[in-house]
Amino acid sequence: MSAVSRIPSPIMGVAGLALVIFIWHLVTTGGMVSKAFLSSPADTLSALQRGIASGELVGQTRATVLRMINGWLLASLVAIALGSLIGISQTARDFLRPTLAFLRSLPASAVIPVAISLVGLGPSMVLGVVVFGSVWPTLLATVQGFATVEQRLRDVAQVLHLSKAAFIWKIGLPNAVPDIVAGMRLSLTVALILSVIGEMLSGQEGLGTAILLAARAFRAPELYAGIALLGLIGLVSSYGLLMAERRIVRWR
Repeated sequence: MSAVSRIPSPIMGVAGLALVIFIWHLVTTGGMVSKAFLSSPADTLSALQRGIASGELVGQTRATVLRMINGWLLASLVAIALGSLIGISQTARDFLRPTLAFLRSLPASAVIPVAISLVGLGPSMVLGVVVFGSVWPTLLATVQGFATVEQRLRDVAQVLHLSKAAFIWKIGLPNAVPDIVAGMRLSLTVALILSVIGEMLSGQEGLGTAILLAARAFRAPELYAGIALLGLIGLVSSYGLLMAERRIVRWR
């Protein structure tokens, strides 16, 4: 076993992040890129501290996180419920497979003009786009989880004369939990991305609007402070769900 392989993975992750910041520092201090377009790590940190101290970044971060979580939770509920109904029936899976593949392949950004024409530029539009874009990973994962239920369990359900609701609750969902949780992790990332895009287009309060305004005014430190916060949100949410997934599926 090499010396590098014996280093704990968290330390390796921190080292990799430190290397990226160091290269970022070299690029900005060496004058390779104008500071109007790429601020230094020190300037970005100062802008981040000012934004937090003033409370402005705190409010914008809260708005983005709430928008992301609300859309993600609603999408997860819809996906699990609809996926259970589709997954319980082989006929439904075969009948809806092309439709689901078609809808899943649609970029969420492509339906934004449709959402704007239907509900206007408001919170409802952003929420609808977030739900539409983030529902598919969990929905398809739920269908897949139901499709992989062993035949002997289906036979047991028939012998016991389990209703469809009982089959979903006692056999289908427990079998699909690992797939569902994995799908929800992907959905959360999509929800964050679409929340930011929706904010940029609709002007709703959040980090997306703050980043867009900072870019238009060539305020590079504020721009990269917002991007750093988005990265931190994604990192924390991803690792949080990963830890939850390990605890939930430990029985597997």
